Amino acid sequence: MRTPLLTLALVLSATTGVAGAQSLSAAKALFDQGKWQDAASMAAALNTSDGLAAAAEYTTAGAGISDADDKKALFQKAQDYAKKAISLNANNAEAYFEMARAQGRLAQFAGVFESLGLAKEMKRNLDRAIELNPRLAGAYVALGLWNATLDSGGVKGAIAKSQTGADKRKVNDYFKKAISLEPNNPTHRIEWVNALQTMNVLNQGNNKKFAIDQLTAALAMPATTFWDKRQAAEARATMDKLR
Repeated sequence: MRTPLLTLALVLSATTGVAGAQSLSAAKALFDQGKWQDAASMAAALNTSDGLAAAAEYTTAGAGISDADDKKALFQKAQDYAKKAISLNANNAEAYFEMARAQGRLAQFAGVFESLGLAKEMKRNLDRAIELNPRLAGAYVALGLWNATLDSGGVKGAIAKSQTGADKRKVNDYFKKAISLEPNNPTHRIEWVNALQTMNVLNQGNNKKFAIDQLTAALAMPATTFWDKRQAAEARATMDKLR
């Protein structure tokens, strides 16, 4: 019996989708082992929006542990992956989030005016990510760090605040939102402490005790991947300095 063309097309589409999901899962497994280059290549080769967003994530993470001379190019590559992911699916919240994350890292290598421009683009991309997926916890963490970094005091902080609208009074609410969505994700608590450090408020009120409590809670959570273990080691070092 001949298979109708439409039915055949649906079968092929479903098969391709399953294969793509399996490949993306395999890429994630490589990333969890710390093999971020292989993971990014595998994810990007899928040439799908989700695959390219994952490639952007893996490349940004890899850049963070790469040699200083390689970082900028890798962050740019992550940004390119995210741009392509958005071009393939303008409603992919993760792609906008990864674009923002890469832009935040690139701002470290830019001059004052260019970095402020990137900061504004980063905010727009994070807002878009949340608009598309209000439960994307990482985007709230990024917004918390965004406000903490750009409204961190001093002359530079005052200029950044006036140009971007950043407001450190919003920081805690963003982190509370992220933790309410993902209470068992240690990253959110660790980044909250990083935000408090950025704003230089750890010696105010009960902030130091609060920070130690957040790090203690984070370290009580399982650290199974290469990245989890690195993060846990950094959190322990931070806690030792605070005590």
